[in-house]
Amino acid sequence: MAKTKEIQRRIKSVKSIKKVTRAMEMVSAAKMRKSIEAVLKTRTYANLAWVTVLNIAASADSREKIHPLLTAKPETNKVAIVLISSNRGLCGSFNSNIINKAVESIRNHGDIPTDFIIIGKKGLAVNGRFKYNVAAEFDKADFISEIREVMPMARIIINDFLADKYDKVFVAYTDFISAVKQAPRIKQILPVDIKAVDEYLGVVGKSEKIGTSKTYITSKETKYLQDEKYKYFFTYEPNSQLVLDQMLPRLIEVQLFQALLESNASEHSVRMASMHQATEAAEDLVHELVLYYNKARQAAITSEIAEISAGANALNQ
Repeated sequence: MAKTKEIQRRIKSVKSIKKVTRAMEMVSAAKMRKSIEAVLKTRTYANLAWVTVLNIAASADSREKIHPLLTAKPETNKVAIVLISSNRGLCGSFNSNIINKAVESIRNHGDIPTDFIIIGKKGLAVNGRFKYNVAAEFDKADFISEIREVMPMARIIINDFLADKYDKVFVAYTDFISAVKQAPRIKQILPVDIKAVDEYLGVVGKSEKIGTSKTYITSKETKYLQDEKYKYFFTYEPNSQLVLDQMLPRLIEVQLFQALLESNASEHSVRMASMHQATEAAEDLVHELVLYYNKARQAAITSEIAEISAGANALNQ
């Protein structure tokens, strides 16, 4: 009897967990729909803004001084990585994938001294687990709707780069491809490199041509800068330097904003899938426990009947 009561308690406990995971799945599904809608609305603008500024930088008058945000340092002595993670767990391998991607990138480039700027509490694992320095930490909202939410972060990044605190600045985020597929990526945002050919540099979603047109993006990242067919010419008022002074900081903000939107959509998609799998696992476990309970109860009844029969036989004798 004690065994069946224990099984009943386990069944009740698993059913309670199932209710929680089902509720979390529904909440994540609602957040995912809003996040996907936001990321699809802004992705094309972010991609074409990147391409436009690259073309402006490439066609700028060579007699003028190169803008400091476009100037690559002769040596890379220290870099910063803006790491976008989640605030909570229960989202599968979402956080571990992007953290491992960032750490792998550092090791592949010779363990250059690196500071992390963390967005999302789970990103602090780079300090606790890997012992990298965390220069700043920012809160991350479940739903980001305005670009002004990334402006303080962008201002810090730009000021530190111009002050020569960092030679390069990257953003590590999870690129949203579909509800069932997401890809961790590392993207260089400073200096804005017009000749970058690294597979992880370029526009958001570049590998899948999401939100981009082949008129602007070709199979080789630099073709639109080298081929006259893809090169644009601009008239500047009053000059290219002032235009870039206004546009380049906005570009950094747009890229950070888009990376946050991509990561949010990815996070909620992964969490919804994880909670759906957890709910199905709970259902399977309840089914197994009910079957086990019925067998244990049947065995107990059979044992009691056998004892009664044995007692009756003993009295008859």
